[in-house]
Amino acid sequence: MDGLRERVADIDGIKLRYFDGGEGPALLLLHGWPTHAGLWRNVAPALTAQRRVIVLDLPGFGASDKPTDASYSFRFFDRLLDGFLASLGIDKIGLVVHDLGGPIGLHWAVGRPERLTEIALLNTLVFPEFSRPVKIFVALCKTAGVRRLLTTQFALRKTIELGVHRSRRTAEVTDRYLAPYHTRGARLALAKAGCSLHPSGFATIAKGLASLDVPRTIIYGTHDKILADVGETMARVQAAWPDARTVTLDAGHFLQEDAPEQVVEHLLTWLARAKAA
Repeated sequence: MDGLRERVADIDGIKLRYFDGGEGPALLLLHGWPTHAGLWRNVAPALTAQRRVIVLDLPGFGASDKPTDASYSFRFFDRLLDGFLASLGIDKIGLVVHDLGGPIGLHWAVGRPERLTEIALLNTLVFPEFSRPVKIFVALCKTAGVRRLLTTQFALRKTIELGVHRSRRTAEVTDRYLAPYHTRGARLALAKAGCSLHPSGFATIAKGLASLDVPRTIIYGTHDKILADVGETMARVQAAWPDARTVTLDAGHFLQEDAPEQVVEHLLTWLARAKAA
């Protein structure tokens, strides 16, 4: 990841791989399922022109540890994020979140609104009213025999292909995301991470969404085949954040792959406006 240094933090015995670069107020980028920090490789370097940018492999993903006995609950991720930021000496931070990283980052933020400086939402889950496909995915991830099928190399490849536009999809891109999930333990951790965020935590997010009174923006790909109801989700967020600017892109779920240049452009514009404000 050009211009960012690869590092490792040990938080409560769990090693977290992250990238760190740039100067100024800190901005944390969180990925989702089943990706890792590499999702931001074409976005993060450009953002270092305005911020100190930190890109994390969440536990259970990428090169970070993948404990199979972890809960992967909201409380688990809250504690890990608290420890991670403390290890870097960071008190306040901005967030840019995508997919599963959305509820993880939002839940952390609504519990600590005084520590949030700004937030950008990309294609993600927010509310406890899950769509039928999401409900089915969560149920399958909880079913021991079936979840093995969901996390095979074949199934993960199909997930990436579903979320990336054909013109941007290459074997190199797909293989990059599959690489960390070849072992049985890694696949089990991935499945657990995909189904362990309780609906009550999403209700907490929905209740506290309006309290995040910081510079906010919404950027999403309108051709999302993974979260097909993303337009409805973002309309609800816009209602809670009337001052937030919403940008729609001609892209799919993994818009960092489909339209990295446009994502960078809009994030830089947002960050500049936030700094001016």
